[in-house]
Parts: sequence; C-alpha cells; structure tokens
Amino acid sequence: MKGISYITDSKNNKKAVVIDLKTIEEHEEEVHEFIDVLVAESRKNDELIDWDVAKKQLKKGAK
Repeated sequence: MKGISYITDSKNNKKAVVIDLKTIEEHEEEVHEFIDVLVAESRKNDELIDWDVAKKQLKKGAK
C-alpha cells in the first residue's frame, strides 16, 4: 500500500513502520487491519495459556 514505509537496520531487518497521515485518513480500515497483522506477527512466539487460567488472572487483576 502506498504511504507505508519500513525503517530497517544495517542488516535490512524491519525495525519500524512509518504510515503517512493521508494514508490513514484515506484507508483507515485497511491501516487498522495492517496494524493488527503486525501485532499478531510480533506475538506469534508468545507463550500460550489456557483460557480458564487467563480468565482467572483477569478477574484477579480486576479486584
């Protein structure tokens, strides 16, 4: 998509994303989907926990 650029390190590894404000205004839904994909990709190796455990942790943190 035009208006989206990556900043890379010396080994050409992507380190950051720059999104033109006009692109956000013109393609808001697509930009949000793009960001969701980036977040999912960044978390693909995170440890998974059981849903019941997660619910208990959330309830415990709310008190």
